[in-house]
Amino acid sequence: MLEPVKTLHDLVADKIERDPSLLKIPLENIDRWLANGYTAPHRLEQWRQIIKRAQESSDGFQELLRLLRDKTEEALRLRGFAPFAGILTTVERCGTRPECAYHF
Repeated sequence: MLEPVKTLHDLVADKIERDPSLLKIPLENIDRWLANGYTAPHRLEQWRQIIKRAQESSDGFQELLRLLRDKTEEALRLRGFAPFAGILTTVERCGTRPECAYHF
């Protein structure tokens, strides 16, 4: 049986799970986007707290991975503001199932 096509966020979770040091990328994105006047700063701050918890504990790390892979409406809404641009290469993004109208 064929494995289902993964979403971008599934691939981000897989890659971060293999290399947690990649969490510096979304934190840098958050800082840069806030400095440039991002329109939803509260969402970025929410992500910052989630990522910081992921860096501080294994429970926080598992929480982040669950959030990236979760299919609930709340998780999908939050991921609409996800700061994970730059985690995946162009090649890694090919063949994914889109969750929204744009890709990162």
